[in-house]
Amino acid sequence: MAAPPGRPRGHYLADEAGRLAGVSATTIGQWARRGYIRSSHSSGPPRIYCFQDVAEAMVVHELIARGVGLRSIKAAADRLRTQRVTNWPLQQSRLLVPAAGERSPRRRARTIVVEQDDGHTDLVSGHPVLAGLDLETLVADLARGGWAAREIPSLRHIEVDPDRLSGRPVIRGKRVPAELAARMAETPQGVDLLMHDYGLTRDEVEDARRWWHAVVRYEQVAA
Repeated sequence: MAAPPGRPRGHYLADEAGRLAGVSATTIGQWARRGYIRSSHSSGPPRIYCFQDVAEAMVVHELIARGVGLRSIKAAADRLRTQRVTNWPLQQSRLLVPAAGERSPRRRARTIVVEQDDGHTDLVSGHPVLAGLDLETLVADLARGGWAAREIPSLRHIEVDPDRLSGRPVIRGKRVPAELAARMAETPQGVDLLMHDYGLTRDEVEDARRWWHAVVRYEQVAA
């Protein structure tokens, strides 16, 4: 589950935020500069993001993947920030988008962001729409490893807690960074060291490796 409204929690540079949100550091920076997400800890270089900012980035990534235009996302985020008086409106709202094959009166399917509030209301054009998008589940995936947890549903041993190691992904229930475990696992005797010196199980090591192999690909991918 995403961090509740309140103070920013966790500290992430753009590359760390991108690995969790499933996009490159360059994309994260562009989204922050254009106002789709915030960099709550620092608005100047280097931008520093919080856990809630990363959750917003995951929502933006999912909306883009569903065909929602960036201008519509920006318009909805701006309106929600005013309505909700919050810096992180996307993860705290029940959003909808038209499903494939459905049409809004003025726009093609899947090109608008909408909110469910006393009915289904298009935040951009004001027209009613259909079909739900479960963003609560999407944001909860951040705590299981971010976008990689969506791509690898079988991940069980990765945890992202904004109050542990500044929010760095770790082996669940332990203070062992997932990146460290993955990198060590690629070295000779690394798995044995992780099991005997760090107390990890083979399954935990394998999850760290699978998670790391997924997230390093995002550094070259723009959403």
